[in-house]
Amino acid sequence: MDDVGATSAVELELRPVSTRPMLRIELEAAEPIVLSQGRRYVPLTGGCFQGRNGFQGVVLPGGADWQRVHPEGVIELEAHYALRTSDGRTVEVRSSGVRRASSDVTARIAAGEPVLPEEYYFRTHIRLESADEGLAHLNHLIGLATGQREQSKVHIHVHEVL
Repeated sequence: MDDVGATSAVELELRPVSTRPMLRIELEAAEPIVLSQGRRYVPLTGGCFQGRNGFQGVVLPGGADWQRVHPEGVIELEAHYALRTSDGRTVEVRSSGVRRASSDVTARIAAGEPVLPEEYYFRTHIRLESADEGLAHLNHLIGLATGQREQSKVHIHVHEVL
């Protein structure tokens, strides 16, 4: 048995991860509320979503994105909010991830200037849950998302991990 951390002559082959597009979410975001140095939350006041097979609806008000802001331009994200489908079913969304941007990009977003998503890193891990029998498949999957932040909106593109 090799020592922990020892280099092996055999390369470790990793099984590839496959994804497929699942869902686009547009969140309406209020001004951040600062709690202490480095801690804040952003109230999520509404929005809409659209996914595969006619899965669409609105983001319910009352959610929040709890954030830990680091001085080097990194924000740890923990969002929790709810969706209501166009036919009245509800879905809980829990998302955690990271946004990393230069101070220039952060200032431009805050000022409402257009910023391309390629100019910064915004990735999250998403879990969905619903008590509705027709949406039970959501309870057992993992989503990976890319994000784009605007002054008062957040665009989330969710991909189902297969």
